Amino acid sequence: MTRSTMREHIFKLLFRVEFHDSHELEEQIRLYMNELETIKDDDLKYITEKTLSIAELIPEIDDKINNVSEGWPVNRLGKAELAIMRLAVYEMLYDEDIPTGVAINEAVELAKNYGSDSAPSFINGVLAKLTK
Repeated sequence: MTRSTMREHIFKLLFRVEFHDSHELEEQIRLYMNELETIKDDDLKYITEKTLSIAELIPEIDDKINNVSEGWPVNRLGKAELAIMRLAVYEMLYDEDIPTGVAINEAVELAKNYGSDSAPSFINGVLAKLTK
């Protein structure tokens, strides 16, 4: 499985965070993974660990987003856009294996597929402010 594909699965799992209690996340991950046809153990482990790591840091990540998204606090953002930005901010600030430019580019690509029409440029702008 490619990193982009794994990132998309992580995004979909993070999207579920807004609709379930935090203590249900591990069960949501299991349910989601059961729907996948085949998945290698290494990929399953990567997706699960990264999703749980991001979920644990959501308050910190949301603060960082709120500090740069002028007039758009996280509670006003679309759920897809919020999940995309949480993933990208985590990759930019907490994951040393992912270059910042890659994290931003991948977030913009996810926004094109899952966000509103204005999501790619909005997400790009917010994430670019975090790099300064």
